[in-house]
Amino acid sequence: MDEFDRAQELEALHLAASLAAQTAASRPLGASLAQCDDCGEPIPEARRQASPGCTRCIDCQTLSEAGR
Repeated sequence: MDEFDRAQELEALHLAASLAAQTAASRPLGASLAQCDDCGEPIPEARRQASPGCTRCIDCQTLSEAGR
């Protein structure tokens, strides 16, 4: 393995680490933004767009706000 092979290998490692860090940073932390925390059903895309960061479907959010 010569100098160029090592440089290419090092560059590939840096690229892989950078891509992994970027992918991890773009994932939501904590609760899933695709499934309801209460019932586990998928949160419809329209709701997720209308209320970014929501963690409940409309039915469960309504029940939560009603104190049930």
